[in-house]
Amino acid sequence: MTFPANDPTLSFSPAAIRAAAAVIGADGIVAVPTETVYGLAADATEPQAVARIYAAKGRPSFNPLIVHVPDLAAARELAEFDADALALAEAFWPGPLTLVRPLRAGAGIASLVTAGLDTVAIRVPRHRAMQALLAASGRPLAAPSANASGGISPTRAAHVRASLGPAVPILDDGATEAGLESTIVAGRTILRPGPVTGTMLAKVLGSVEQGPEAPAIVTAPGQLASHYAPRKPLRLNVTEAAADEWLIGFGAVEGQDTLSAIGDPVEAAARLFDALHRADASDPPRLAVAPIPVDGIGEAINDRLRRAATR
Repeated sequence: MTFPANDPTLSFSPAAIRAAAAVIGADGIVAVPTETVYGLAADATEPQAVARIYAAKGRPSFNPLIVHVPDLAAARELAEFDADALALAEAFWPGPLTLVRPLRAGAGIASLVTAGLDTVAIRVPRHRAMQALLAASGRPLAAPSANASGGISPTRAAHVRASLGPAVPILDDGATEAGLESTIVAGRTILRPGPVTGTMLAKVLGSVEQGPEAPAIVTAPGQLASHYAPRKPLRLNVTEAAADEWLIGFGAVEGQDTLSAIGDPVEAAARLFDALHRADASDPPRLAVAPIPVDGIGEAINDRLRRAATR
């Protein structure tokens, strides 16, 4: 079974799960329900696949994405867990709680997922469809809400189709249970309220606190954007580098590195954080980036670069 070309939607079944897993295995994206909302899933270890999430959603920000895994053991392969995190995981997983934890060295998660941070937002979902897809694909899945950026989160397959159009494959398993995105917690701080309430968390931890509405650094979805900035000054929209600059090229503009030699914005998004890290570690004291078109995902790339250039 494969997703129909004219309306790529399949109802939940073992065959539909195999079809969705094949899409994931080919570095594609597929909308799948969780107990919170429908998520737009891709292999969290493949930068190109993750970049397709941002492209499909329209005007994304480079906020970290939540990584979905099948169980606590899989989560501990990707992230470090202290006693508080283990207590929360044992109390609320599988379920609508996301934990922001230090990323393990060599975890293999694409830097686009974590927005270049040393932490990862991770969750064990309860929904049968997402659990089945995790099992069939054998990969950790990055999955933000399956809707155009800024829109209402989808709780039915029809919402996904209306928001993202006819091209995105959808695994339809009816309306979601919670209809509200997961609670996000870092340590004992609530970064985003959700179905697991502060009262429920406090019963496990003894006390919790609400994080700031406008944090200086975004560590999870649902916060105001603030992105990685290099240590060195960064100049934008440069077609010819100065003698003391490391130029990150794009398309016809060549440099010491390039986001995409063929001018592909999806490839550029996938390579952005790695390119900035390489540039920051280079010898020249200043950095420069070629112009990136503002269409589609390019708008998010430019937003990210503007913030990176602010000192």
